[in-house]
Amino acid sequence: METIAAFVLAIIIVAVILDLLRRKKIREKYAALWLIVGAATVVLGAFPQLLAIAAETVGVEVPSNLLFALGILFVLGVLLHLSVEISSVEDETRALAEEVAILRAQLEALAPERALPSDKGAAGTLAAPAKNRVPDHGSAVPEHGSPGGKGASAAHPPQKQKHP
Repeated sequence: METIAAFVLAIIIVAVILDLLRRKKIREKYAALWLIVGAATVVLGAFPQLLAIAAETVGVEVPSNLLFALGILFVLGVLLHLSVEISSVEDETRALAEEVAILRAQLEALAPERALPSDKGAAGTLAAPAKNRVPDHGSAVPEHGSPGGKGASAAHPPQKQKHP
């Protein structure tokens, strides 16, 4: 009975991994590792005496202790691998952020009158067409109520009075 349960569990593990791989929820390089574990589980589920032989060969009295030790080593290996991957992704993210900052500074240096709206607190409007951008001429807040007067700027040109 225990052999059947272990074998069915191993088959379920392999099926779940293959389904995750088919739906592209897991990348191939990670799926290969899990498929190896699943295949080893299927073999040990089908032939449980292999674990006893391996435990006797290594010198472990109880075969389940060997299985737990191997499981702990596997989990530590996976954690180490994921730590390496996270470190790599973190470095790439930092490099990309620096590159974007450099490109933004170069863009602002080329066209200072067309400063990006995100620099003025209007985040998310970076993709707005150029005709909707407000050029900056040094006045952060235009003065209202004086059309054509002291507070007029290129962003808010004086309005022409319509006379009927």
